[in-house]
Amino acid sequence: MATHHQAQAPAKPDHATFSNYLDVLTTHFDLDWEINWKDQIIGGHVLLEMVVLKQDGVLDEVRLDTRDVSVGDIEVDGVSIKDYKFGERHDAFGSVLHIPIPKTMKYIKDDKLSVKVTYSTTKNCSALGWLTAEQTSGGKHPYLYSQSQAIHARSLFPCQDTPSVKSTYSATVKSTLPVLLSASRISPRPEEPIEPGKDLIVFKFNQPIKIPAYLVAIASGNLAYKAFKGGREGEKGWSTGVWTEPENLDAAHWEFSEDTANFVKAAEKLTGRPYVWGSYDVLLLPPAFPYGGMENPQITFATPTLLAGDRSLVDVIAHEISHSWFGNEIGCADWSHFWLNEGFTTYLERLIMQEVHGPAARGLSYIIGKKAMDDSLKEYEEAKLPRFQRLVVDYHDGEDPDDAFSSIPYNKGANFLLYLEQTMGGLDAFLPYIHSYVDTFAGLSISTEQWREHLYAFWKKHGGHQAIEKLDAVDWDGWLNGEGLKLPVAIEDTYDTSLADLAFDLAARWEHAGSDPAKLSEFKKSDIEKFEGDQTVVFLEKLQSGKKPMGVEAVRRLDEVYGLSKAGNAELSSRFFEIALASGDEYAKDAAHWVTDKGRMKFCRTIYRALFKVTPELAIKTFKAHSGFYHPIARRMIEKDLGLLA
Repeated sequence: MATHHQAQAPAKPDHATFSNYLDVLTTHFDLDWEINWKDQIIGGHVLLEMVVLKQDGVLDEVRLDTRDVSVGDIEVDGVSIKDYKFGERHDAFGSVLHIPIPKTMKYIKDDKLSVKVTYSTTKNCSALGWLTAEQTSGGKHPYLYSQSQAIHARSLFPCQDTPSVKSTYSATVKSTLPVLLSASRISPRPEEPIEPGKDLIVFKFNQPIKIPAYLVAIASGNLAYKAFKGGREGEKGWSTGVWTEPENLDAAHWEFSEDTANFVKAAEKLTGRPYVWGSYDVLLLPPAFPYGGMENPQITFATPTLLAGDRSLVDVIAHEISHSWFGNEIGCADWSHFWLNEGFTTYLERLIMQEVHGPAARGLSYIIGKKAMDDSLKEYEEAKLPRFQRLVVDYHDGEDPDDAFSSIPYNKGANFLLYLEQTMGGLDAFLPYIHSYVDTFAGLSISTEQWREHLYAFWKKHGGHQAIEKLDAVDWDGWLNGEGLKLPVAIEDTYDTSLADLAFDLAARWEHAGSDPAKLSEFKKSDIEKFEGDQTVVFLEKLQSGKKPMGVEAVRRLDEVYGLSKAGNAELSSRFFEIALASGDEYAKDAAHWVTDKGRMKFCRTIYRALFKVTPELAIKTFKAHSGFYHPIARRMIEKDLGLLA
């Protein structure tokens, strides 16, 4: 298979890259970095191995994506390029780096070339989060972590920052603290002891599987490792374990050790394809990390809000594991087709839940996801941005993909696939299609149209005329391009509600009680003691979706009986604060205090928005006092939510 097949992008090129990736393509890159803890920058060089795709004539320049990087020397095949220049800066996309090819060097189709850029990141690098020693659990050493999705890799290194381009990479990183990358660490080995903060150590990495730039990830700090049981031995085997600060290692190991290997094995069974990455580790990050998890190859970056103490939130790990097939192996060609990453991943995550815990667990997850999707659809309706309600997003020129980040691609996508599963004859009929999809597109970046063409081709071969009639009856435009608050089909009527019904019944009792002191006194802690974590989430979300906000007395009693404002599970406490803030400002100070150490955008954005509706002054004051805690991505989104950005 040709090394540059993934650049055969859809008819419409990726709007979010300045690179000329359809003319010349990165096939491999090598990073040589040193972490400068004092100045909070990474310096060194990137060496890009490229192949010419341009159909006619000679290649006259290489264009790379950059944002807020400081560039020094540039070489093309060892020849120094002095007349490189940056294009005009774009707020979201950064500045294109024009690297002219000397007229004496003629590169035509299929020729190879190397481009070396010596550079350093800057203080404005949007991919990197730097934490002082005081912001870590141990309190002795600083910490660094990255988050490059969607278009932040260009602030970490000059590159072709589009999911259409996949390449292998290698890296050498010098640091006085342990380093992890989204690659195999060749040396020192994970089990070798390292004394943190003493000597400058050289770490070497290799990633032999092609990935897009946004999956390049780095973390460095006082990190320790502990293996999980249950990996697979042999040539196609894999190991699994957890990395985190030593102070959190035992708690993190306990939280994830029971399920992680089982989730990987379930995903292998459901996709029909072995896990190919060699290792699956979890890095439990400090609280500032802006996402629940990030599917960096071989090492999922995870929020510490998953440490509920009862293993109730490990479904996030099932989601990130599922990305090993959907997103990391089969990826979207550009961010308009992001649902191909997240919709398929969420669909597989819920199949894993069914495989491990039974059909009712899958149904419960769909119910929770539907509420999140409905909230996102409503937000975009209020913001008058119906384009962002679509499964295939129609980005305008210059529009930042981060602006459309929501639960819609996850949940509308997963519901669409559930609908197709039911339409085509159920799971037994649909899984062979999933196997074919994975086998056909593993290693590629594709568009929705390519996905649909394969879907039709598979069912034409395996289902004939009858199957094609079923597909032709699908409201394709409604699912892919539909706007508004409802799905084209009431798929929620088919969810397994057996686990949710108990939660619905309890919510109905609370709604019936209203503010009646006698009825409110009947509720007891035992009401939810036998609930699984997700059942309590469903209960709280049902209360949220009532016709009117709960009364202040009822909110007080809700907290008094179930202790929700101080729950160790952030999924519960955040929903309680949403309910409380909808009723008034009594819990505003508690919510403001709670959000100051929650960097995960699912929680901090939600609570800041809810606070802003009740006490805008407190919301803004709290954020300004703690803005340095948040990752640059989260900081920018909260600023938008609070009206602090023009």
